[in-house]
Amino acid sequence: METTKAPTAFFVEPPGKKLLEEILNKTFTELPKTVVVDVLKQVMNETLISLATIEDKVNKVEHVNNVLMATEKLVSALVTNVETYNVTPIFLPNLEIQIFTVGPNASLKDILPLNTSTAVLDIDIIEIAKRNNGSAAVAFMSYTNISNMMDPDLFTTNENTTKTMMSTVVSATLIKITDTKLTKPVNFTFKHTADLIPDSNLTCVYWNKTVWVVDGCNLLQTNRSHTVCSCDHLSTFALIMQTKPPKDSNSTDFQNDDPLDLLNTVLVSVGLVFLSLALLTFVIFRRKLRANNTPRINLCISLLLAHLTFLLTQKFIHYIQPLQLLCAVLAGVLHFLFLSAFVWMLIEAVLLFISVKNLRKIRSKQKEVLSWKRQIVIGYVIPLVVVCVSVGLFPGGYGSKECWLKFDKDLFWSFLGPVCFILALNLILFIIIGVIMISTLRKRNNSTLQKNATRSDDNKLVKSVLYKTLLQFIIIGCFWTVGFFTESSEVVKILFLIVNSQQGTFIFLIHCVLNYEVRLQYKSFLNRFCFSSKAKK
Repeated sequence: METTKAPTAFFVEPPGKKLLEEILNKTFTELPKTVVVDVLKQVMNETLISLATIEDKVNKVEHVNNVLMATEKLVSALVTNVETYNVTPIFLPNLEIQIFTVGPNASLKDILPLNTSTAVLDIDIIEIAKRNNGSAAVAFMSYTNISNMMDPDLFTTNENTTKTMMSTVVSATLIKITDTKLTKPVNFTFKHTADLIPDSNLTCVYWNKTVWVVDGCNLLQTNRSHTVCSCDHLSTFALIMQTKPPKDSNSTDFQNDDPLDLLNTVLVSVGLVFLSLALLTFVIFRRKLRANNTPRINLCISLLLAHLTFLLTQKFIHYIQPLQLLCAVLAGVLHFLFLSAFVWMLIEAVLLFISVKNLRKIRSKQKEVLSWKRQIVIGYVIPLVVVCVSVGLFPGGYGSKECWLKFDKDLFWSFLGPVCFILALNLILFIIIGVIMISTLRKRNNSTLQKNATRSDDNKLVKSVLYKTLLQFIIIGCFWTVGFFTESSEVVKILFLIVNSQQGTFIFLIHCVLNYEVRLQYKSFLNRFCFSSKAKK
């Protein structure tokens, strides 16, 4: 089709579907501003009529897509070459447009934002121009009459929520350039068009032909009246608010979720108490105990901080979610803490294996193979390196709705991969430890175990050692493997929550309550405390 420079009467079709078809089918490079404004008025007026007459959602979506494409095509016809820069504004009742064009002689040092009454676009058009022979143009359009046709319910989520459009629909596009790749994200500041409901969740979305999606967009910050979104591409954007539907007698979601949330909170809190008690015990009596407690101390620290951070994050999730940077930072911290906890579980499993294999030289062998300095390096530096590399490779992968890793990014494997590897190693080590323990206790005449012991006492000792070894299955994290099967059964999910939230409880039970050395220290401490109290009286 031949390229044409249009006169005022270029479009001959009356307003309606045929006018949109004519705009989309004709080829033109430049149009007078009066022609573009007149045609856009007709298109916007027709859109209002279509909003009232078109009932089928599919037809509405098709009409919206045609309006968006026709508007962008008309706007692009207003762009001409300039030497410095030029701003072309258009204000219609249902549409606001800002076109910013820069030329090779532009001397702008600061990036000028494009403003409409309901939104602001921040884009580094100067940098884009440098990659396009010094010239570039961007058009920013804000629509007020098509939001109802682009239903927020077209934004699909895993949760049952009520969705409300919180902004006008805006479009941004680069015009008449070859290299349209963005070197840095663009920011959109939306003015809220509805009241922000407490405990709601705001999501930055873009229009992908028939649905709203979130890929490449993040919420940077928000307040009661405005929200800033950051996106790594240009398209059509909006802000959607999600709220939980009101509870009623027919709702099963809350009946199922609330008890589990409450159970999880209670269990994690109990686990935190025993983690604190175990940590205090190891720290206070560290010089009086012969066992190497370095991995247990650091395992307690990692689990304590991880569970506490997780608990507080979920408790205040509705306040944290709007602060995208804080949410992403917390996700990174949780990533590091949980990875560190799993690494310390692996170190504990390795040292347990060495202890069982060398029953007569437990302490010396542990020191020979893994000194406390090496343990610290392995326990903290390796997880830190994994997190730093993950941040570098997937900078937008942190900060999901739960302030965790985003499932739509490959970043999730930077957590799941190491965890699966550690769990597999720990399971193998535990099986080997179990075989060695059974073989040793049955066949080896260990003088330490057999001296002055009757057959009955020996059986009790064997059962006690096997019982403690079995509980190590939980301490070294092997029970986390059950997490892969929680979706299959509600019972499995509850069992997973109960056991893994109580790792601290099992650490305190085995290494403190059931440890003879520690019990002696407890007894000595209580005796001194009681004696001191009596002396004061």
